[in-house]
Formats: sequence, structure tokens, C-alpha cells
Amino acid sequence: MDSKPNVSERTLLLLLACVQFTHIMDFMVMMPLGPQLMRELDLNTTSFGRIISVFALAAGVVGLVMAPFADRFDRRKLLLICYSGFALGTLACGLATTPGMLMAARAMCGAFGGVSGATIMTIVADVVPPERRARGMGIIMTAFSAAAALGVPLGLKLAQWWKWEAPFLVIAGIAAAVWVLLFRVLPPVRSHLDIAGVDPRRDFLSLLKDRNAWMGISLMMICVMGHFMIIPYLSPYLVGNVGLEEKHLFLVYLVGGVVTIFTGPYVGKLADKHGRFRVFSIMIAFACCIVGHMATSGPLPLWHTLVNAALFFVFASGRFIPAQATISLAVPPSRRGAYMSLISCSRDLASGATAAIGGMIVTRTPSGTMLHFDRLGFLAISLSLVSLWIFRQVKVAE
Repeated sequence: MDSKPNVSERTLLLLLACVQFTHIMDFMVMMPLGPQLMRELDLNTTSFGRIISVFALAAGVVGLVMAPFADRFDRRKLLLICYSGFALGTLACGLATTPGMLMAARAMCGAFGGVSGATIMTIVADVVPPERRARGMGIIMTAFSAAAALGVPLGLKLAQWWKWEAPFLVIAGIAAAVWVLLFRVLPPVRSHLDIAGVDPRRDFLSLLKDRNAWMGISLMMICVMGHFMIIPYLSPYLVGNVGLEEKHLFLVYLVGGVVTIFTGPYVGKLADKHGRFRVFSIMIAFACCIVGHMATSGPLPLWHTLVNAALFFVFASGRFIPAQATISLAVPPSRRGAYMSLISCSRDLASGATAAIGGMIVTRTPSGTMLHFDRLGFLAISLSLVSLWIFRQVKVAE
């Protein structure tokens, strides 16, 4: 920050987690809405995959364009501008009446949401010192858990009570309220602008030549690909193959989210105390086991499905906490904004491309059964194992 902060570190992290909550809820609610969207908009798995992926692809492209300029602005102003665009895009989703309109609105959400999400992570890296970085990232990642436990089940219920558009209208309203709070509470974050003798253009070119930065980007991409090979098609798979009733779908996200609200910060503390790679390796090992089981299980009782969901959320999502902390340490502060924009861009492009590829691998029969989901599971496991090697290549630069 440019001076002594007006808010405590924890308050700032919780505020940024609220912003991230709306980002994640907006993105996550699309996936469990899959069965309803496919039915009401007459979408096949390929079309649904495109609507999922356009959010991430738009975020990736805009993030790439913005990366050279990210360190030239007060991060507070950049976040406020991009977050307002995200809120308007979410409102447009709720007002969409055709697949084309929905796709355009999702692209708008992705374009603004991607930059604001990268800015959040940059602010955390600027404000929280390295020895508490994983814990800080754990608090931000708790937004994922809260979105899963509270936001997605509420969104699904709203869609069941009214129409699929209802969750987006509610998210837009929440985002507007959070924007006002952000405007009133968040102080300027411009310490990166006070570093003397730094030419942003030359520094960005140096960043592009930095092998360590590219290893951090590669780590993010491979983690996301291992995750998003499964996530977009999990809800249709649970309904069509595992035998979960659509009315019980919200329980998967409720149980998984509630559990990770408590485990997310704890994983961050463990990573700070015992080492990020050790904790990351444990997360990967358990995640591979649960993904392999889920992708090949067949019909299961409700309680078994919910146990699987809880384990999947804890370990598959938990790996991002030590990974994100390590990634944020790979470059010095003067390059961090551009670097985190590239990280966000790579994450979004990887998730978008993976969702689209997954849509070409799996097919949905007229009865609703998903074919070849096991192939997605084995691909996800392979990518997760590769991430262990890449993690070891990322060095701390601060």
C-alpha cells in the first residue's frame, strides 16, 4: 500500500475474499446448472462446453492484453473498474434469452472477472509477507468453499424455484453491494509504483525472458488442466451415471463447500509450517485416488456420493493453496502485477481449453448417461502427477 493501511491485514483479506466469492460463484453456478441449461436451451455437451469455456477464454485473452500494463496503475482503481464490468456482465447473463446472448454475456464476465481476479492475487502478494503468504492465499481460497457451500446451493434452489436466470440476477446484486464496500474500505495499493528506476516496458520484456516465471505459469496451467478435466462435467455425470437425483445436486456443493471452509485455511497453515511442496504432494496423492474412484464408480448411494464430494473438494481444490503461494513468490514485486496477470491469463486459457477438450471427449446419450467420463479421470490424474515435477522447478525470487 502507499502508506499505512487503513484496514488490518485480515480485514483486507476477508474483503478481497468477498470479491472472489462473487467471481467463483458466477463461474461455478454454470456447471451444476448444466442439466437444466441443456434441457431448456436445447444444448448438447459440446455447446455447453463452449458456453463454459468462453468465460475462461475471454478472461485469458484480455488478461494477456492487460499484462504489460498491470503494474502501471493503482491496484485499487484497477480492481474497482474491472469489478464493475464483471457485475454488469453477470446482470447481462440473467437477462439473456438465447444461447448466443448468454455466450456473449459470459465472455463479458470473463473479460472483466479475469483481470479483477488477477488483481486480487497481486494485492495479496503485495500486502502479505512471504512467511504468511500461504495462509493469506488460504483465506482467499476460502471464497471457493463459501461459493460452493452457500452460493451454488442457493443458486440451484433459485433456479429450481424460478428459472435458470435467477442465480445470475442475485449474484449481480451481491456484486453491486460488495463493490460499494470495496470503494469505501479498500485503500490505495501503489507501492509498486514507488520503486525507482523501473521501466514497465523493459521490466515486462525481462519477465517474458524469465524461466522461473514461466515455470510458475506452467504450474498454474497444469494444475488447472488437471482440475477442469473433471469439474465442468461432474454434475451431469453424477446425475446421469451415479444416480444422483437432480434435486439433490445442491448437496454435493453444500457438503464439499462446508468442509473446505474449515480445511482451506488449515491447509495454508500447514504449508507455511511444514513446506509447500510436502503439503502439495499430499494433496495430489489423495486427489488422484478420489478422482480415479469417482470416474469409475458407477451408481452409488447418496451418502457415498457426498463423501466422495467432500474428499474431492478438500484435496483437489486444496492443492491450489500451496501452489498459488509458491507461484506468487516466483518474481520480484516490481513485476508482480504483470506476472499475476499472465498467471490469471494462463489459468483461464487452460480451463477454457480443457473444458472444450473435455466436451469433445465425453458424450451424453438421450437417456442422460455420460460416456467416456473415465477417460477424463485418467487424464486428470496424469496431469496432476506431472504438476509435482513442475512444482519443484519453481524457485523463490523474494
